[in-house]
Amino acid sequence: MPDLRFRPEPAQHTDIPRPKRAEGQWALGYTEPLNKNEQAKKDDDPLNVRDRILYTYSKRGFDSIDPADLRGRFRWMGLYTQRAPGFDGGKTAQLEEEELDDRFFMMRVRTDGQVLGAEQLRALGECSTTYARNTADITDRNNIQYHWIQVEDVPAIWEQLEGVGLSTLEACGDSPRPFLGSPVAGIAKDEIIDGSSALEEIKQLALGNPDFSNLPRKFKTALTGHPSHDVAPEVNDVSFVGTVHPEHGPGFDLWVGGGLSTNPMLAHKLGVWIPVEEVAAAWAGVAGIFRDYGYRRLRSRARLKFLLADWGAEKFREVLEKEYLGHALVDNPSPPVPEQQGDHIGVHEQKDGLFYVGAAPVVGRIDGTTLTALGGLVEQYGARGARLTAYQKLVVIGVRPEDTDAFVEDLERIGLTARPSNWRRRTMACTGIEFCKLAIVDTKERSRALVVELEKRFPELDTPISINVNGCPNSCARTQVADIGLKGQLVLDADGSQVEGFQVHLGGALGLAAGFGRKLRAHKVTSAGLDDYVTRVVRAFLADRVEGESFATWVARADEVLLRGEADRELV
Repeated sequence: MPDLRFRPEPAQHTDIPRPKRAEGQWALGYTEPLNKNEQAKKDDDPLNVRDRILYTYSKRGFDSIDPADLRGRFRWMGLYTQRAPGFDGGKTAQLEEEELDDRFFMMRVRTDGQVLGAEQLRALGECSTTYARNTADITDRNNIQYHWIQVEDVPAIWEQLEGVGLSTLEACGDSPRPFLGSPVAGIAKDEIIDGSSALEEIKQLALGNPDFSNLPRKFKTALTGHPSHDVAPEVNDVSFVGTVHPEHGPGFDLWVGGGLSTNPMLAHKLGVWIPVEEVAAAWAGVAGIFRDYGYRRLRSRARLKFLLADWGAEKFREVLEKEYLGHALVDNPSPPVPEQQGDHIGVHEQKDGLFYVGAAPVVGRIDGTTLTALGGLVEQYGARGARLTAYQKLVVIGVRPEDTDAFVEDLERIGLTARPSNWRRRTMACTGIEFCKLAIVDTKERSRALVVELEKRFPELDTPISINVNGCPNSCARTQVADIGLKGQLVLDADGSQVEGFQVHLGGALGLAAGFGRKLRAHKVTSAGLDDYVTRVVRAFLADRVEGESFATWVARADEVLLRGEADRELV
């Protein structure tokens, strides 16, 4: 296979116009690195850092780590330095990255839609309790995320995880980030097609492959054959979504160029039909376009969505077919969109007569003790295992019908629930200032407290309302596509003091009404005042809505005084 990591000569692409200024596109001959990130990747393939961790840094300690590895290539091994304690949110943008570095690491363990059996769950739990101070979060990308990891312990963690088929490889970095797969793949009664084999093929093709280890920036993949579109396909770089062709039967549509952060864009639907056995080749083609044509000059534009914005879907498809696949894709209308995307919470019958049980922690925060206990329950009840979801939840599959009630009760006993309130079920939060060097405010603990308070104030809710809380503008918790999206900022309180707070986005959604939330101009909410603000907005919605109206639909027509929470302050 040719080495495509760094093209020495311009490729001959006569139908692709050369931009007026160099954007760092390899395929157009712009091969000289245009920033320090690109230079570091050219100097040494980030995959090579694994051996240095194993044989040098883990033996000599933190101070021996080359800065280019520490703040760059370590990410390809799923490792970020976590935020040093004692720096408030005001320091986030003022200090250099190295000033915020702690001597400990965050570590991401990818699962990529695989089933975590008792053995895997116990290994995850034991790594947490032994090496990570019992920390473990379920992220919205099917990861388990640890904190307080020391470089000296990384080889032992890898040995234990890899011994049960788990990995941290390329969980971060300019690489194929962890893949989102349907948690009910192969078992749901209403599934269109099981894409598990395709997702595994992509994983085998992508991970550890130098052809894909130097992308312009992160590259997010999602695949689902379930009609509820349970992997947030609209906001991934590449998504394969189950569809049916009138002649060829079940297959996948291809969606490209989605992403959030400071320039949110929804994915372009190509309207094609791809058989399951050709999905991996299509993935490689899309990733290849990103590698070769993606913008590398500015990190702020080094995502596939910007290339799609400039090219359009028609041009992208043409290049994919002619230069990467070598054949035309089959036209087929994109599949119907669900009103809301599925999270699979609760007890549901599988197509084989067994049951799956979707359970919720609070904003994804669990711990090693819980993971170990879950492994024990999986073994005790003879269940197949657990999959993680795109909503910081988990789904246990293969529970016998006669065991479901007892299993649900035992989940409650270990701190998980299959019967969550609206607020526990539909609130997500990113890592926040507790550990993240980019964050400005606390998110996990603030969101947990918000859930507790809203459960008291609105114990019953007949309409789903989602809340996504992010500690900075990067939208790791998908702020712009929640009913109530909260983006962390420093704001002024009533006394004019600078305090933690949030910019508010209202009425965002994925699914049938996919779109970005309505940002209220010059409207900020303090963290201390968040409970009361959300309460006023929810009360306004419940009082002002018409029958059957969703929160997002109401936001689109509501008077701004209601959205600002200024209509019933005396009631809180």
